[in-house]
This record gives sequence, C-alpha cells and structure tokens, in this order.
Amino acid sequence: MSIFLDENSKIIVQGMTGSEGMKHTRRMLAGGSNIVGGVNPRKAGETVEVDGKSLPVFGSVAEAMGATGANVSVIFVPPAFAKAAVIEAIDAQIELAVVITEGIPVHDSANFWAYNLQQGAKTRIIGPNCPGIISPGKSNAGITPSDISGAGPIGLVSKSGTLTYQMMYELREIGISTAIGIGGDPIIGTTHIDALAAFEADPETKAIVLIGEIGGDSEEKAAAYIKANVTKPVVAYVAGFTAPEGKTMGHAGAIVSGSAGTAQAKKEAFEACGVKVGKTPSETAALMREVIANL
Repeated sequence: MSIFLDENSKIIVQGMTGSEGMKHTRRMLAGGSNIVGGVNPRKAGETVEVDGKSLPVFGSVAEAMGATGANVSVIFVPPAFAKAAVIEAIDAQIELAVVITEGIPVHDSANFWAYNLQQGAKTRIIGPNCPGIISPGKSNAGITPSDISGAGPIGLVSKSGTLTYQMMYELREIGISTAIGIGGDPIIGTTHIDALAAFEADPETKAIVLIGEIGGDSEEKAAAYIKANVTKPVVAYVAGFTAPEGKTMGHAGAIVSGSAGTAQAKKEAFEACGVKVGKTPSETAALMREVIANL
C-alpha cells in the first residue's frame, strides 16, 4: 500500500502551462502518474500536447475536477499567486493539494492553512516549498525523480527535498512505500506527525525514516508522538550539526535560538524515545538496512 497517493490518483496541475509546470508535468507522466489536465484561467479550453498525450486546460480546479474526476492537484504557481491557487483548490474540496512553490510569504501560508481549517480541512495540503509525494511504481505528485527507487516497505518523511532523494537512493535496494517531502517553511500543511500516523496505519510500511533539520520543534514533537503512538521501528537523521548557532541556514524554518532547535537537542529527543539517529544520511540508511534485516 501507500499513503495519500496511489495508482488510482488522478492529478491536475495548477500552472501546468508555465515552464516549471510543463517540465514537471512531463516528468510525472514519464514516471507513470495519471495526469488528467491542467488549470490556467487564461488558457481555459485549450489542449496541450505532452509527449503524445493531450491534456485539457481548465479555467478552475472545480471545473477540472468535474470533468476528469481529479482528486489531487500539484501547484506550480508563482509565489504572488500561490495563496489564491491553494484557496481555489480548498474551495473545490480536492482531496490532496501539493504546493511545490518556494518563497510563498509566511502570512499567505498562514492564511490558506487557517482557511482550510475553517472549511473543515477537507483538503490535505503538502508543502509549501516541498518536492511533493511519491509512491514508487504507482504515482508521483511533485518534482521527485521517479527512477530513484522502486516500491518497498520503507516509509520516508523529510523536511528536505535533496535529502529525500538521497535517502531514496541509499535505500533503493529495499524500496519505498511512500516518500513525502513536507517542506521546510515555518508553516506547512502536513507534518512529520501526520506522516508518522499514516505510516503506522499502513500495513505494508514496515519501518520509517524521518529526516529533520535544525530550527523549530517539530522533530521534538515527532519524537514524543513516536514514543506514545508508533509501534514500527523508526530511524532519523537531523541536518545541521555544523550550522553556527543563531544563524538562519537554508530553509526559512531553520532558526536556532539557544539550545532549542539545535541538531543536538533533536538528536537527544529522538534517542530518548528509542529512535536511532544517524550522523550522516549514509549512516542513517545503514541503520535502516539493519532494521529491515532484523524484521
């Protein structure tokens, strides 16, 4: 099985006709995703040919859903227009909205996340500023390369896009059930805990890799959740051991203040809950291979 995304997912792309949207639509199609159309109000009614497949362009998410039965939207919309695009997806009550866009103002993310809650949280949001979600061999909604790893028993949830790719590659001989890049912004739709809960409930996910990074307290919260609720083995990696304290590094969420948010504090929180933490991505993958060998 997989979580949030499977072979039955029908995907539309908001911003498909833009350069990034078109590039990754092509890549998702090549990886086996069922892309059923795009959304661009200015090009509604047009048809776009993508590697031999004709994809209709709709004026709205609701129109696209009505015509195609789409249940997933991948959003490649510039930061200034991203809030409106996400709210449109929420209003249409699409099941899953994957927000790839980087650089969305935090106020905008807070706004559309609060709006989603007000509307009953019928839409699961992944991102923003994330690589999306992939269930290898089934579907890919986002920018993760489809050929890094095949299907297998390991669930992966990561704040970092590039570390998602690296961990998938390191564990390719075992395989991934679903890999979710949740994004590193201060406000995100799907958290480590959301993914952990879904992996715990998925009978074919046998073990979980969690990748965090310095800043915030989501990893500490995840550690407490694992201790209380997760029965499957979890290994973790925390990026940022060499980052200078008090300096923002990379993702907007990576702000260290005192001991809170440091890599060492997160490592200690995980280890206190029985989660082994690798010093490097490769060591973390080796820990997971040991876990799988002993299952």
